[in-house]
Amino acid sequence: MPKSEQTKKGRTIVVGDVHGCRDELERLLELVRYDECDNLFFLGDLLSRGPDPLGVLAIMRRSGARGVRGNHDDDLLKWHAAQNAGDESARLGKAKRKLAEQLEPPDWAVLESLELWIDLTDHELRLVHAGVVPGLPMEAQPLEALLSMRYLGPHNEPIEKIGVHGEAERDDAVLWGRRYTGPPHIVFGHNAQREPQLYPWATGIDTGVVYGERLTAMVLESGQRVPAPDARREVLFAVPAKDRYYIPPAR
Repeated sequence: MPKSEQTKKGRTIVVGDVHGCRDELERLLELVRYDECDNLFFLGDLLSRGPDPLGVLAIMRRSGARGVRGNHDDDLLKWHAAQNAGDESARLGKAKRKLAEQLEPPDWAVLESLELWIDLTDHELRLVHAGVVPGLPMEAQPLEALLSMRYLGPHNEPIEKIGVHGEAERDDAVLWGRRYTGPPHIVFGHNAQREPQLYPWATGIDTGVVYGERLTAMVLESGQRVPAPDARREVLFAVPAKDRYYIPPAR
């Protein structure tokens, strides 16, 4: 079972989806005064779309950080496994293929170390990339929930997107954090928003750095629990993106 206790006596720092934005990651770590005594975690989607994926991997290796697997990371890993098995039918998009061809064995080792979820019992906290289906044990969670869901349908079925014209097309779907009642508290990424998503038992901190918005981290002191929503911004820190690195295709 993916599980992690803090290995150092310092703070716990959880960083949202970096997407290859090394400059913003360095500035965020400087802002929160990260040092080698702190425990550093990432919420997945480490590399794709941003300008310096190899720089992000170098920071991970240098810091001894750990992370959970995102859907973009999973795409790369599936392609890499197929290549190692001699399966030439595996496909990646042009940008991801170019990225994959730059990665060396130590880079793949970082990606392969990413877990589907991480439990930080010192904080009564769980880290996932996308979400969970309420009421299901972690071992029974669908992979699509952990890697790519944003919404829940009326029967708690995981849904990644709700239509080409937005939420109005699916008024029986809700953001999964609204239904999740914990414990533990879950910190997640994947669903990029300009502001963090603050629910009683869940916090979303993908704030769209690769789209020109911000990179956000949650910083907890040793043993600290996640504050209630009205006080939670006290433990959230963010830096603005240097540029808009990726523009999503028009729907």
